Amino acid sequence: QVQLVESGGGLVQTGGSLRLSCAASGSADSINAMGWYRQAPGKQRELVAAITSSGSTNYADSVKGRFSISRDDAKNTVYLQMNSLKPDDTAVYYCNVNYRSGYVFYTDWGQGTQVTVSS
Repeated sequence: QVQLVESGGGLVQTGGSLRLSCAASGSADSINAMGWYRQAPGKQRELVAAITSSGSTNYADSVKGRFSISRDDAKNTVYLQMNSLKPDDTAVYYCNVNYRSGYVFYTDWGQGTQVTVSS
């Protein structure tokens, strides 16, 4: 199993920036795609950004040009740099990691970190 520890959430004004981090630890033979999702009150969880093991990225249309996802495989950590934040970005952000242990593939979630953007 892999444990995920998120950090970097908080309260920021419109137009501000935050950087989220998610560190994975535990037993995994390889970590594949990593990503960030978010869930606002009364809404479904949605994909924000994802990055494959080869570095290919994918973003929700609503964050393109403002958010950037990256990973440091030496540290088993994925980052989400969020710029030009808007009140609509307010949500709990969850890290998601897909990995292999032996012949089995797993997906795990972080505990979530609150991001609040004030207008």
